[in-house]
Order: sequence, then C-alpha cells, then structure tokens
Amino acid sequence: MRRVHVITYGCQMNVHDSEMILGVLQAAGHQVAATLEEADVVLLNTCCVREKPERKALSRVAELKHRRDHQKPELIIGVCGCMAQSLGEEIFSLAPAVDLASGPDEIGRLPELLAAVEAGRRHVCATELGHTRPASDLPKTRTDDLHAWVTIMHGCSNRCSYCIVPDVRGPERSRPIEELVDEVTGLAEAGIREVTLLGQNVNAYGLDLPGGAPGFAQLLERLDGIPGLARIRFTTSHPKDFTDDIIEAVAGLPRVCEHIHLPVQSGANGVLARMGRRYTRESYLALVDRIRDAIPEVSITTDVMVGFPGETDLQFEKTLEVFERVRFDQAFMFIYSPRRGTRAERMAGQVPRGIKTRRLERLSSRQNEIAREKNQAGVGRVFEVLVEGPSARDPSRLAGRTRTNKIAVFPRPEPGASLVRGQFITVRATRGFLWGYEAEVEHSQP
Repeated sequence: MRRVHVITYGCQMNVHDSEMILGVLQAAGHQVAATLEEADVVLLNTCCVREKPERKALSRVAELKHRRDHQKPELIIGVCGCMAQSLGEEIFSLAPAVDLASGPDEIGRLPELLAAVEAGRRHVCATELGHTRPASDLPKTRTDDLHAWVTIMHGCSNRCSYCIVPDVRGPERSRPIEELVDEVTGLAEAGIREVTLLGQNVNAYGLDLPGGAPGFAQLLERLDGIPGLARIRFTTSHPKDFTDDIIEAVAGLPRVCEHIHLPVQSGANGVLARMGRRYTRESYLALVDRIRDAIPEVSITTDVMVGFPGETDLQFEKTLEVFERVRFDQAFMFIYSPRRGTRAERMAGQVPRGIKTRRLERLSSRQNEIAREKNQAGVGRVFEVLVEGPSARDPSRLAGRTRTNKIAVFPRPEPGASLVRGQFITVRATRGFLWGYEAEVEHSQP
C-alpha cells in the first residue's frame, strides 16, 4: 500500500473532492502522507476555470518529475479534477510525467487506476466515461473537526460564454433532500458545528428533480432544524435564481449565516449579455436592495472579471460604479482568460493584457479601500464568533469567524480561564482591517 498526498487547486468544491479522494484511497488500504516529502503518490486535484491554476499545476508536475528523476524513482504522479476532465488523454502529451488522470466523477475509481499504474501501465485515463451522478456515499477524510463541506448538487447548466465548468462537471444534478438531511445529521452528531453547502449554483437546487421536489429554501429549512448544528453557510449563488423565498430563509432561519456570495462578474449590461449571465445591472442591484432590506447586517461578497472580450473603458467604469453602489465586503477579482471551447474564446475584441492588468489593479485598490472602511465602521460592534484556534497572523492570540464570515482575532484568556476550539463567544471589535477585526472577548457561550 502507498502513502498518498493530495495538492488542491481551485474552489471549495475541489477542497471537498480532495477529502473524498483521500477517503476512497484510505478505504482501499492506502495511507495519507502528511507531507509531500514522504509521499509515494502525489495527486494534483486541479481547476481549469482560469489559466493561472492550470499553469501552476503543470509547473508542479515538472517539479515532481524532477523529484522522481533524482530522488524517488517509484513516485506516482496523478492529475485529478477539472483539468484532467477537460484535457483527457491530452494531459499526457502536455505532461508525459503524469501516470494517471481522473475527472471529478471518477473519484471512486482511483484505487483501480492506481493499481493499474502499480502493475506497470502508464498514462491511465478515466475521463472518457462522461458525466455520471457521483456516488454520494464515498468515504471522506476530513481534516477539520468543526467545519464540513456538503455538496448538494453537481454540475452547472447555465453555459456562461466564458465558463468551461458545464463541460468538465456536466449539467446540474441535485442530490435528494433526505440524503442531504441524513448526511448533515450525521455530521452534527459527530461534533461538526458548521456546514457549508456547495454547488456551482446552489439556488438551482431541486430544479432538475421530479416535479414538486423541494427547492433550496426548503432545503435550508430542513437543515436548520437538525439538533446540534450551529451554523449553515452556502456557496455559490447565481443572481438570476436568488428568489425571495431564499432571502426569507436566510433572514428567518437562526442557523443560516448572514453572508451571501453573489457573483456580479460585470457592472455593464452589454458585457453581462455577452457573458450569457441572464440578469442585468439593474436587476442585480435590485436584488441586493431586497437582500439588505430583509437582512440589514448581511455581508455580501462577489466575483468579478475584468477585460472580457469587447469590454470598453466605459463598461469598466460601470463595474466600478456597481462596486461603489454595493460596497461589497470582499471581492474575488480576476482577469479574463480564454478557456478552450468556450464561446468567449472566439469573440472579437480580445482586450490587451496590459489594459486588463491596469483595470484589475484599479478595481482591486478601490475594493480594498471599501472593505477596510466597512470593517473600520464595525469597530465597537458585538459579534458572535466560533473559536477556531491560534491566529495565523499572531499565534499568541486566538481567532475565529463571525456569522458574516469576517475573521476576528482576540486575546487568549487569562490564566485560570479557558477558550476552547469549537466554543462560541461574543467579542467586541476594537480595530478594523482589510481582513477583519481585532477584538476583545465580551463573554463565552457553552
């Protein structure tokens, strides 16, 4: 049996897939390698939504090849996830050192693929099977005893013009609600305090199931009633499917956190139309207003892309205007990069790299100012925080997250008192930063 190390790129879905990769291989008798150095098998769980993570994965393959050539000749190198699904057997031409490739729907076959490589086969590929409904009962190796990812649906059916996800993960496929209730109940019984529901478009949950099936708001309501569970988060939402009953569920259900990730992608209607996003600037802003009317303390985060084909200076200014109007708590900001096989790849008006870079720098600078201003405005406010452990910024202090998904850093207790991982406390913010708050503990909860 071999020692396996997984390196993860990309979104939360990939992080959860990596838990299943390790779980499946452990169930087959393999061991988890805590470090890259001790691994006999290194699997890269990849992302292909943008060009940068693909380049990073290929660069890592080159590093692993050097390690195999000069230090560990028995090392097995595999590429899993979306990049493997997108490229198929072409991955072996781009990176001949890769021994096996497996897409997101073939995680359960990894022991079989690894056995084939151990038997002497090279360039073993499982991505030709097409999209199936991934097994929901695959074992998982979770490294976090407080938080858990729960995939509620697979794939995406939106076909945005820039996005390769429907090709690599297939169309939307929702898991049955009773299956999800059972999974989350088991997690809560095992001591998990917070779950994050995952999907490429969680708001579309249930739309592909037989008529009358519960939708996303009904799923939130069912999960909110599970004993022992303290917090529910979800990502990612699509503005066109974020209905008023979902707003009401977030506003009214006590365990659902007041944080919504709502990708805007652009503030210009012409760009949104070319992207195939199926909402307008006006409808997006109206949705934000309805959310804030119902949930005044909500934090709203977003994704945005600059330099989409045909984006003019004026259209970029429209995006800046939306950022000024909404004042996002955080934004994930990217330069558009062409993805093979998408409609946007073939569009006229590809924006020069230098212009895209300058636009991103300008938008990032302003968004950072907004986030810092918002957190500074929160000084003096009281927040519920789930204690997670030592702060990454200052290990002499503790850290946790608010319900609105802001980091709070606070002093360790005085001798004789204790704050333990998994405990809820109330803190008062004393200083605001780009990343969150410094705070003082008001009191602890059971």
